[in-house]
Amino acid sequence: MCSECQTTGGAAITRTAPVVALLGRPNVGKSTLFSRLAGVHRKMGNWPATTVEVGTATITVDGRAIELLDLPGTASLSPISPDEALACDLVVDAGVDVVLTVVDASNIARCLFLLSQAREISAHVIVALTMTDIAERRGIHLDVDGLARELGVPVIPVIPRTGEGMDRIRTAIADAVALPHVPHHPVHFDDASEAAQRLTWVSAVMARHVERREERPTLTDRVDRVVTAPVLGSVVLLAVLWVVFQATTTLAAPLQDLLDRLMNRTIGGQVATWLQQLAPTAPWLRGLIVDGVIAGVGTLLTFLPVMSIMFLLLAILEDSGYMARAAVVADHLMRVAGLPGKALLPLLVGFGCNVPAVSSTRSVGDARHRILAGLVVPFTACSARLAVYVFVAGIFFGNRAGTVVFCMYLVSISLVVVGSLLFRTLFFRGVAREPLLIELPPYRLPTTKFVFADAWLRVRGFLQEAGGIVVATVLIVWFLMSVPLGGAGFAATPVADSAYGAMARAVAPVFAPAGFDDWHTTGALVTGFVAKEVVITSWAQNYALVDASQHFDRATLARNLRQDLTRSSGGHPDAAVIAFLVFLTAYTPCVATVGAQRREFGWRWAATGMVTQVLFAWAIAVVVFQALRALGVG
Repeated sequence: MCSECQTTGGAAITRTAPVVALLGRPNVGKSTLFSRLAGVHRKMGNWPATTVEVGTATITVDGRAIELLDLPGTASLSPISPDEALACDLVVDAGVDVVLTVVDASNIARCLFLLSQAREISAHVIVALTMTDIAERRGIHLDVDGLARELGVPVIPVIPRTGEGMDRIRTAIADAVALPHVPHHPVHFDDASEAAQRLTWVSAVMARHVERREERPTLTDRVDRVVTAPVLGSVVLLAVLWVVFQATTTLAAPLQDLLDRLMNRTIGGQVATWLQQLAPTAPWLRGLIVDGVIAGVGTLLTFLPVMSIMFLLLAILEDSGYMARAAVVADHLMRVAGLPGKALLPLLVGFGCNVPAVSSTRSVGDARHRILAGLVVPFTACSARLAVYVFVAGIFFGNRAGTVVFCMYLVSISLVVVGSLLFRTLFFRGVAREPLLIELPPYRLPTTKFVFADAWLRVRGFLQEAGGIVVATVLIVWFLMSVPLGGAGFAATPVADSAYGAMARAVAPVFAPAGFDDWHTTGALVTGFVAKEVVITSWAQNYALVDASQHFDRATLARNLRQDLTRSSGGHPDAAVIAFLVFLTAYTPCVATVGAQRREFGWRWAATGMVTQVLFAWAIAVVVFQALRALGVG
């Protein structure tokens, strides 16, 4: 059994407690079951491949600590991709104590093949039977008791979203870890025809224990005729995305203004007064805390409403099952780009964050396809770029901000296609494209608890990741702004004459053909390599320190930014800002993404991607600005 299973670098389990591993095909409900058992929120979604690494948690069952593993989805224990190999490595070679196999009752035939392999592992097996309510609606009746006798393992119907069956699962786990560690009811097949014999066994089990009544077209079937159609499905997808971005910008605007006044006027003004009283001879301290930290971090926090609303809407789309349909519709673009079908899911993850998206390319089987997918992932507009899109669009386009943000996501998709064709031409000629194989889950009403929990998980992750980076970057930028290149003292020099200003002015002329050769903006782009959301805080910091005579707030930043881009673009600020947004989308990703690329593909490919993207982004930004200026865009 599992003769093709290879290790993935010697994955091992440090045994401080019995280990229970959740094993199953993609989209059978493993992560939801994991979250319900562990009492924590593992990343989940109603579309395949949301788990690409191993989730872990320690749970207590009958007073005993249990280590719980959420493995990547796999169709069998004969892996064809790195993430499947990881699951195989941990289950087979590392030797878990209990394999909790998650089986989709509505697609049980597809799950029994994996289950037949799981029963041959030197571990105890428990079957968690999910999607039983969906199976009933589809006219599928399972003889659960007969199936348990046939398999020789506990078979427990569960509905993780509601908690039904969790007590029985916990009891079964407690019973299993108390038993000796021995093989459990192996099924022996001849090596020469193992797969065929397993399929024959699956058919026999289905015939004995699964009854199919006359199946009528379900609501899911009727809706899918529309939303997965080649042309109409694309229209629906674009309409859904437009509504999401329009709702995000419209609903978030008043909350952003409220947070802006709170951070930059109320808190910033009060702190400035205290510092003036406490340290009147140390104006540098006011510059650091008020115009540096508060102006920078405060501006970032004003995008908390944007992130919260966006992530909430995306969680609804995922939990409803629509995101899997979006993947099918977007596969038509994948064909144009020549990308492998499995690369679509990492690209979708990339619209949340590029770092896990690069890691999730492990689901792609062929090594060259995996590298190609990892190189184009940074073209997807991550949530950090979204913050900049919303800010800039609000300043320059007012009520049309939602439409502009929507258009930037279309630009991002176009860059993925063009970038893929570019990388294929340069490095991957002759590599055949793999088809997309994806299981479409049924539609369902989103669960309020999981939708809000998922949105909160993403918002918290954004704040945790961005918070430390932003504070560190703000301090570094402030220090560079305080280092004089002339005769002035430390923190007493104009920013334009500081080390930061010199660096920004040196870079600025490169962007003259793109219309934004202003040192405030080019300096922000340089610091944006640390994290894209830092572009906003750098702008805020730049302008706050330049004009310390007035209260600094979002309106002041907007006014100064528009004035400088109007000057640098020769009176075409809208054309310049569109070129800037295109450059922001296409240029070098954040340092964390580059680190993920180095970890997955090595320094050579990471460096190649960085250099190629910068040159590509500059060329496109120049073309966009020159074309829009020629068309008379202001």
